[in-house]
Amino acid sequence: MKKKTLFISISIIVIILAGISVSTYSLLFSKPFRTAGPTFIYIDEDDNADSVFAKIEANLHPESMTGIKLLAKIQGYDSNIFTGAYRMSSQTTTLEAFRTLKAGRQTPVRLVVPSVRTMDKLASRIAGQIMTDSTSIITLLNDSSFIDSIGYSKATIPALFIPNTYEVYWNMSAESFIKKMIKENKAFWNAERTQKAKSLDMTKEEVCTLASIVDEETANNAEKPLVAGLYINRLKRGMLLQADPTVKFSHQDFGLRRIMFKHLEIDSPYNTYKYAGLPPGPIRIPSVTGINSVLNYSRHNYIYMCAKEDFSGTHNFASTLNEHNRNARKYQQALNRRNIK
Repeated sequence: MKKKTLFISISIIVIILAGISVSTYSLLFSKPFRTAGPTFIYIDEDDNADSVFAKIEANLHPESMTGIKLLAKIQGYDSNIFTGAYRMSSQTTTLEAFRTLKAGRQTPVRLVVPSVRTMDKLASRIAGQIMTDSTSIITLLNDSSFIDSIGYSKATIPALFIPNTYEVYWNMSAESFIKKMIKENKAFWNAERTQKAKSLDMTKEEVCTLASIVDEETANNAEKPLVAGLYINRLKRGMLLQADPTVKFSHQDFGLRRIMFKHLEIDSPYNTYKYAGLPPGPIRIPSVTGINSVLNYSRHNYIYMCAKEDFSGTHNFASTLNEHNRNARKYQQALNRRNIK
Protein backbone atom coordinates (compact mmCIF):
# COMPACT_ATOMS: atom_id res chain seq x y z
CA MET A 1 0.00 0.00 0.00
CA LYS A 2 2.86 2.37 0.95
CA LYS A 3 4.62 1.70 -2.34
CA LYS A 4 1.44 2.39 -4.25
CA THR A 5 0.89 5.67 -2.39
CA LEU A 6 4.51 6.75 -3.04
CA PHE A 7 4.16 5.92 -6.73
CA ILE A 8 0.98 7.97 -6.98
CA SER A 9 2.63 10.94 -5.21
CA ILE A 10 5.66 10.82 -7.48
CA SER A 11 3.41 10.57 -10.51
CA ILE A 12 1.45 13.62 -9.42
CA ILE A 13 4.68 15.61 -8.92
CA VAL A 14 5.96 14.58 -12.36
CA ILE A 15 2.66 15.58 -13.96
CA ILE A 16 2.73 18.96 -12.19
CA LEU A 17 6.33 19.59 -13.23
CA ALA A 18 5.56 18.54 -16.76
CA GLY A 19 2.58 20.88 -16.78
CA ILE A 20 4.76 23.73 -15.54
CA SER A 21 7.39 22.96 -18.21
CA VAL A 22 4.81 22.89 -20.97
CA SER A 23 3.28 26.14 -19.70
CA THR A 24 6.70 27.81 -19.46
CA TYR A 25 7.66 26.61 -22.92
CA SER A 26 4.40 27.93 -24.29
CA LEU A 27 4.97 31.31 -22.67
CA LEU A 28 8.54 31.72 -23.92
CA PHE A 29 8.33 30.25 -27.37
CA SER A 30 4.86 31.30 -28.42
CA LYS A 31 4.46 33.90 -31.16
CA PRO A 32 2.09 36.34 -29.49
CA PHE A 33 2.21 39.32 -31.85
CA ARG A 34 -0.57 39.96 -34.32
CA THR A 35 0.84 42.30 -36.95
CA ALA A 36 0.37 42.38 -40.70
CA GLY A 37 4.09 42.91 -41.28
CA PRO A 38 7.34 43.91 -39.56
CA THR A 39 6.65 46.65 -37.00
CA PHE A 40 9.02 48.91 -35.09
CA ILE A 41 8.91 49.63 -31.38
CA TYR A 42 10.66 52.93 -30.57
CA ILE A 43 12.06 53.26 -27.05
CA ASP A 44 12.93 56.76 -25.82
CA GLU A 45 15.17 57.99 -23.04
CA ASP A 46 12.21 58.65 -20.75
CA ASP A 47 10.63 55.21 -21.21
CA ASN A 48 10.24 52.78 -18.31
CA ALA A 49 9.13 49.15 -18.35
CA ASP A 50 5.45 50.06 -18.16
CA SER A 51 5.64 52.50 -21.07
CA VAL A 52 7.57 49.93 -23.14
CA PHE A 53 4.83 47.39 -22.41
CA ALA A 54 2.22 49.95 -23.47
CA LYS A 55 4.03 50.51 -26.78
CA ILE A 56 4.22 46.78 -27.40
CA GLU A 57 0.51 46.40 -26.75
CA ALA A 58 -0.42 49.40 -28.91
CA ASN A 59 1.75 48.46 -31.89
CA LEU A 60 2.17 44.69 -31.85
CA HIS A 61 -1.28 43.67 -30.52
CA PRO A 62 -0.05 40.64 -28.52
CA GLU A 63 -2.46 37.93 -27.46
CA SER A 64 -0.74 37.94 -24.08
CA MET A 65 1.91 40.03 -22.29
CA THR A 66 2.41 37.47 -19.51
CA GLY A 67 5.66 36.01 -20.85
CA ILE A 68 7.35 39.35 -21.54
CA LYS A 69 6.29 40.81 -18.19
CA LEU A 70 7.48 37.69 -16.36
CA LEU A 71 10.88 37.81 -18.05
CA ALA A 72 11.15 41.55 -17.41
CA LYS A 73 10.50 41.03 -13.69
CA ILE A 74 12.95 38.14 -13.38
CA GLN A 75 15.68 39.94 -15.37
CA GLY A 76 15.21 43.39 -13.78
CA TYR A 77 14.49 45.00 -17.12
CA ASP A 78 13.22 48.25 -15.61
CA SER A 79 16.69 49.09 -14.26
CA ASN A 80 18.48 48.80 -17.60
CA ILE A 81 16.36 49.91 -20.59
CA PHE A 82 18.10 50.56 -23.90
CA THR A 83 16.78 53.22 -26.25
CA GLY A 84 16.41 52.46 -29.94
CA ALA A 85 14.22 51.07 -32.70
CA TYR A 86 13.41 47.38 -32.53
CA ARG A 87 11.70 45.52 -35.34
CA MET A 88 9.29 42.72 -34.45
CA SER A 89 6.95 40.57 -36.52
CA SER A 90 4.29 37.94 -36.13
CA GLN A 91 7.10 35.36 -36.25
CA THR A 92 8.95 36.82 -33.27
CA THR A 93 8.69 34.67 -30.13
CA THR A 94 8.25 36.08 -26.65
CA LEU A 95 11.81 35.09 -25.71
CA GLU A 96 13.30 36.58 -28.89
CA ALA A 97 11.45 39.84 -28.35
CA PHE A 98 12.59 40.17 -24.75
CA ARG A 99 16.19 39.24 -25.50
CA THR A 100 16.27 41.83 -28.30
CA LEU A 101 14.99 44.57 -25.99
CA LYS A 102 17.11 43.52 -23.02
CA ALA A 103 20.35 43.42 -25.02
CA GLY A 104 19.59 46.62 -26.95
CA ARG A 105 19.94 44.85 -30.31
CA GLN A 106 18.57 47.64 -32.47
CA THR A 107 17.40 47.35 -36.04
CA PRO A 108 18.88 49.99 -38.39
CA VAL A 109 16.32 52.43 -39.80
CA ARG A 110 16.26 54.32 -43.07
CA LEU A 111 17.10 58.02 -42.75
CA VAL A 112 16.15 60.24 -45.68
CA VAL A 113 18.22 63.43 -45.93
CA PRO A 114 16.16 65.80 -48.09
CA SER A 115 17.09 68.63 -50.41
CA VAL A 116 15.48 71.53 -48.55
CA ARG A 117 15.93 75.30 -48.48
CA THR A 118 16.75 75.98 -44.83
CA MET A 119 18.61 74.37 -41.97
CA ASP A 120 15.52 74.73 -39.77
CA LYS A 121 13.54 72.63 -42.23
CA LEU A 122 16.36 70.09 -42.42
CA ALA A 123 16.47 69.79 -38.62
CA SER A 124 12.71 69.31 -38.49
CA ARG A 125 12.70 66.62 -41.19
CA ILE A 126 15.61 64.72 -39.60
CA ALA A 127 14.14 64.91 -36.10
CA GLY A 128 10.98 63.32 -37.44
CA GLN A 129 12.99 60.21 -38.36
CA ILE A 130 15.37 59.68 -35.42
CA MET A 131 15.21 60.07 -31.64
CA THR A 132 17.05 63.38 -31.34
CA ASP A 133 15.01 66.59 -31.43
CA SER A 134 15.25 69.40 -33.97
CA THR A 135 16.52 71.87 -31.35
CA SER A 136 19.62 69.75 -30.72
CA ILE A 137 20.38 69.60 -34.44
CA ILE A 138 19.82 73.28 -35.19
CA THR A 139 21.82 74.29 -32.10
CA LEU A 140 24.83 72.44 -33.53
CA LEU A 141 24.33 73.93 -36.99
CA ASN A 142 24.20 77.44 -35.51
CA ASP A 143 27.31 76.91 -33.39
CA SER A 144 30.06 78.77 -35.25
CA SER A 145 32.85 77.08 -33.30
CA PHE A 146 31.48 73.63 -34.00
CA ILE A 147 30.90 74.09 -37.72
CA ASP A 148 34.29 75.78 -38.06
CA SER A 149 35.87 72.72 -36.42
CA ILE A 150 34.45 70.48 -39.18
CA GLY A 151 35.59 72.79 -41.97
CA TYR A 152 32.44 74.79 -42.73
CA SER A 153 30.86 78.15 -42.01
CA LYS A 154 27.24 79.16 -41.50
CA ALA A 155 27.14 80.08 -45.19
CA THR A 156 28.66 76.83 -46.49
CA ILE A 157 27.18 74.29 -44.03
CA PRO A 158 24.37 73.28 -46.47
CA ALA A 159 27.12 71.79 -48.66
CA LEU A 160 27.82 69.18 -45.98
CA PHE A 161 24.57 67.32 -46.60
CA ILE A 162 24.21 64.93 -49.53
CA PRO A 163 20.51 64.12 -50.08
CA ASN A 164 20.11 60.37 -50.02
CA THR A 165 18.74 57.51 -47.93
CA TYR A 166 21.06 56.15 -45.24
CA GLU A 167 20.96 53.30 -42.73
CA VAL A 168 21.38 54.57 -39.16
CA TYR A 169 20.43 53.67 -35.62
CA TRP A 170 17.30 55.50 -34.56
CA ASN A 171 18.71 56.63 -31.20
CA MET A 172 21.64 58.50 -32.76
CA SER A 173 22.40 61.91 -31.23
CA ALA A 174 22.66 65.19 -33.09
CA GLU A 175 26.46 64.87 -32.92
CA SER A 176 26.31 61.34 -34.32
CA PHE A 177 24.08 62.53 -37.13
CA ILE A 178 26.61 65.20 -38.13
CA LYS A 179 29.47 62.67 -37.94
CA LYS A 180 27.49 60.38 -40.22
CA MET A 181 26.98 63.23 -42.70
CA ILE A 182 30.71 64.03 -42.66
CA LYS A 183 31.50 60.39 -43.46
CA GLU A 184 28.93 60.25 -46.27
CA ASN A 185 30.14 63.57 -47.69
CA LYS A 186 33.68 62.24 -47.92
CA ALA A 187 32.43 59.10 -49.65
CA PHE A 188 30.39 61.15 -52.13
CA TRP A 189 33.29 63.44 -53.01
CA ASN A 190 35.40 60.67 -54.46
CA ALA A 191 38.50 61.20 -56.58
CA GLU A 192 36.49 61.57 -59.80
CA ARG A 193 34.13 64.25 -58.49
CA THR A 194 36.96 66.07 -56.72
CA GLN A 195 39.00 66.16 -59.93
CA LYS A 196 36.04 67.50 -61.91
CA ALA A 197 35.59 70.28 -59.35
CA LYS A 198 39.27 71.16 -59.64
CA SER A 199 38.99 71.29 -63.43
CA LEU A 200 36.26 73.93 -62.93
CA ASP A 201 38.59 75.77 -60.53
CA MET A 202 35.95 75.35 -57.84
CA THR A 203 35.91 73.96 -54.33
CA LYS A 204 33.27 71.37 -53.52
CA GLU A 205 31.40 74.06 -51.55
CA GLU A 206 31.38 76.31 -54.63
CA VAL A 207 30.10 73.44 -56.77
CA CYS A 208 27.30 72.93 -54.25
CA THR A 209 26.53 76.65 -54.27
CA LEU A 210 26.11 76.69 -58.04
CA ALA A 211 24.18 73.40 -57.91
CA SER A 212 21.76 74.93 -55.41
CA ILE A 213 21.02 77.76 -57.85
CA VAL A 214 20.53 75.26 -60.67
CA ASP A 215 18.11 73.26 -58.51
CA GLU A 216 16.11 76.39 -57.75
CA GLU A 217 16.04 77.46 -61.39
CA THR A 218 14.54 74.24 -62.73
CA ALA A 219 12.95 71.04 -61.50
CA ASN A 220 13.55 69.50 -64.91
CA ASN A 221 16.57 67.23 -64.41
CA ALA A 222 17.27 66.99 -68.15
CA GLU A 223 17.63 70.77 -68.29
CA LYS A 224 19.95 71.14 -65.31
CA PRO A 225 23.26 70.59 -67.18
CA LEU A 226 22.18 73.33 -69.65
CA VAL A 227 21.46 75.75 -66.80
CA ALA A 228 24.75 74.86 -65.11
CA GLY A 229 26.62 75.48 -68.37
CA LEU A 230 24.95 78.88 -68.75
CA TYR A 231 26.08 80.05 -65.32
CA ILE A 232 29.58 78.68 -65.86
CA ASN A 233 29.73 80.67 -69.11
CA ARG A 234 28.78 83.79 -67.14
CA LEU A 235 31.39 83.11 -64.48
CA LYS A 236 34.09 82.64 -67.11
CA ARG A 237 33.15 85.96 -68.75
CA GLY A 238 33.05 87.83 -65.46
CA MET A 239 29.35 88.58 -65.88
CA LEU A 240 26.88 88.92 -63.03
CA LEU A 241 24.99 85.67 -62.58
CA GLN A 242 21.68 87.55 -62.22
CA ALA A 243 19.96 84.45 -60.85
CA ASP A 244 16.44 85.14 -59.62
CA PRO A 245 16.56 82.40 -56.94
CA THR A 246 19.37 84.28 -55.19
CA VAL A 247 17.09 87.32 -54.95
CA LYS A 248 14.37 85.21 -53.36
CA PHE A 249 16.96 83.86 -50.91
CA SER A 250 18.15 87.38 -50.13
CA HIS A 251 14.59 88.35 -49.20
CA GLN A 252 13.96 84.95 -47.55
CA ASP A 253 10.75 84.93 -49.57
CA PHE A 254 10.65 81.69 -51.51
CA GLY A 255 7.09 82.28 -52.64
CA LEU A 256 7.97 85.19 -54.93
CA ARG A 257 6.54 84.35 -58.34
CA ARG A 258 7.59 87.49 -60.15
CA ILE A 259 10.88 89.29 -59.53
CA MET A 260 10.39 93.06 -59.85
CA PHE A 261 13.00 95.82 -60.04
CA LYS A 262 12.29 96.70 -56.40
CA HIS A 263 13.35 93.19 -55.37
CA LEU A 264 16.71 93.59 -57.13
CA GLU A 265 17.71 96.50 -54.91
CA ILE A 266 18.24 94.46 -51.76
CA ASP A 267 21.81 94.77 -50.48
CA SER A 268 22.77 91.18 -49.78
CA PRO A 269 25.90 89.21 -50.70
CA TYR A 270 23.47 86.62 -52.07
CA ASN A 271 21.96 89.09 -54.54
CA THR A 272 23.71 88.10 -57.77
CA TYR A 273 22.22 91.13 -59.55
CA LYS A 274 24.46 93.31 -57.35
CA TYR A 275 27.47 91.15 -56.53
CA ALA A 276 29.66 89.29 -59.00
CA GLY A 277 30.61 85.66 -58.72
CA LEU A 278 28.98 83.00 -56.63
CA PRO A 279 27.08 83.76 -53.41
CA PRO A 280 28.82 83.00 -50.08
CA GLY A 281 27.23 79.56 -49.93
CA PRO A 282 24.39 77.33 -51.16
CA ILE A 283 20.89 78.79 -51.15
CA ARG A 284 19.55 75.32 -50.35
CA ILE A 285 20.86 71.81 -49.85
CA PRO A 286 21.62 70.88 -53.46
CA SER A 287 20.40 67.63 -54.95
CA VAL A 288 22.80 64.96 -56.18
CA THR A 289 21.43 65.61 -59.68
CA GLY A 290 22.19 69.31 -59.28
CA ILE A 291 25.76 68.64 -58.15
CA ASN A 292 26.38 66.19 -60.97
CA SER A 293 24.88 68.65 -63.45
CA VAL A 294 27.50 71.22 -62.49
CA LEU A 295 30.35 68.71 -62.60
CA ASN A 296 29.12 67.46 -65.99
CA TYR A 297 27.71 70.70 -67.37
CA SER A 298 26.67 71.09 -71.01
CA ARG A 299 29.10 72.98 -73.25
CA HIS A 300 27.25 75.67 -75.23
CA ASN A 301 27.26 79.43 -75.86
CA TYR A 302 24.13 80.37 -73.90
CA ILE A 303 24.42 83.21 -71.41
CA TYR A 304 20.72 84.08 -71.05
CA MET A 305 17.68 82.11 -69.98
CA CYS A 306 14.04 82.89 -69.41
CA ALA A 307 11.15 80.76 -68.26
CA LYS A 308 9.03 79.55 -71.14
CA GLU A 309 5.75 81.33 -71.67
CA ASP A 310 3.85 78.03 -71.57
CA PHE A 311 4.68 77.67 -67.84
CA SER A 312 6.04 74.18 -68.47
CA GLY A 313 8.80 74.73 -65.92
CA THR A 314 11.46 74.73 -68.65
CA HIS A 315 13.35 77.63 -70.23
CA ASN A 316 14.20 79.39 -73.45
CA PHE A 317 17.95 79.84 -73.79
CA ALA A 318 19.73 82.55 -75.76
CA SER A 319 23.25 83.53 -76.77
CA THR A 320 22.46 87.19 -77.51
CA LEU A 321 20.69 89.92 -75.56
CA ASN A 322 18.29 90.65 -78.44
CA GLU A 323 17.16 87.03 -78.53
CA HIS A 324 16.81 86.98 -74.75
CA ASN A 325 14.74 90.17 -74.74
CA ARG A 326 12.30 88.59 -77.19
CA ASN A 327 11.99 85.55 -74.93
CA ALA A 328 11.55 87.78 -71.89
CA ARG A 329 8.76 89.79 -73.53
CA LYS A 330 6.84 86.61 -74.33
CA TYR A 331 7.14 85.49 -70.72
CA GLN A 332 6.16 88.90 -69.30
CA GLN A 333 3.10 88.97 -71.53
CA ALA A 334 2.12 85.50 -70.32
CA LEU A 335 2.47 86.67 -66.70
CA ASN A 336 0.30 89.69 -67.43
CA ARG A 337 -2.37 87.55 -69.06
CA ARG A 338 -2.53 85.43 -65.92
CA ASN A 339 -2.43 88.49 -63.69
CA ILE A 340 0.59 87.15 -61.83
CA LYS A 341 2.11 89.94 -59.76
